[in-house]
Amino acid sequence: MDEDDLLALAVRLAGAAAAAIQAVRAAGFVVERKRDHSPVTVADRIAEALIVEGLREAAPGIPVVAEEAHEASAVAVPPGGIQGRFWLVDPLDGTRDFAAGLEGYAVNIGLVEDGRPVLGAVALPAFEEIFSGIVGRGAWKLAGGVTRPIAVRPLARDPVAMVSRQHGRDPRIADFLAARGVAEVRPLGSAAKLCRVAEGVADLYPRRGPTMEWDTAAPEAVLWAAGGRMADWDGAVLRYGKPGWRNPGFLAEGRA
Repeated sequence: MDEDDLLALAVRLAGAAAAAIQAVRAAGFVVERKRDHSPVTVADRIAEALIVEGLREAAPGIPVVAEEAHEASAVAVPPGGIQGRFWLVDPLDGTRDFAAGLEGYAVNIGLVEDGRPVLGAVALPAFEEIFSGIVGRGAWKLAGGVTRPIAVRPLARDPVAMVSRQHGRDPRIADFLAARGVAEVRPLGSAAKLCRVAEGVADLYPRRGPTMEWDTAAPEAVLWAAGGRMADWDGAVLRYGKPGWRNPGFLAEGRA
């Protein structure tokens, strides 16, 4: 399968998982707690099973690392990190928002090659949108049955910032936003924040708290594909396939 085939596969599975998640939401569900006390629901498990089965059936030569399976049985990573290609999947990014009846949750399917995301699909079930992109090729948004190209916007005189609903009150973030002259701050959960920067409705997303690699691989690919950039606070790009799978804080931006 070439990049176009792999992206089409990711988009199809993200859309199917989004529909399954919305069906669970409509039917009602119980919130459970994982070992780290973070929430999990049957929607997480149904969506992950659907995605992992679909990826393995269509592209059996590409390993899949998915959040819930990793939580149940940690995937060992060599000291030098994972080499080659592998999928990173978060079947329900933003479970807290999902459980609270909010809109900020997502389905993330990203393909990593040699430590960097190369393509990804992000479904926003509550918004009925799917974002996708191939780094160096372009990014797209599917909504209302229509797919159109997207791109980051030129930096606005009065920039708009996306912030984490959970971590956005960090005083370091407030200081950064004030220094950048940010005119509006929009709290939102999950990978949706990176998608809003990628499509040009916001300008930046600063994050000081940690994330996991499956949270960011797919939306980072979409952001770079749309002409944006994302790096840690020292200016280095994020690497994927690390032992522990944990990311440092980062700054995501449209055009610099």
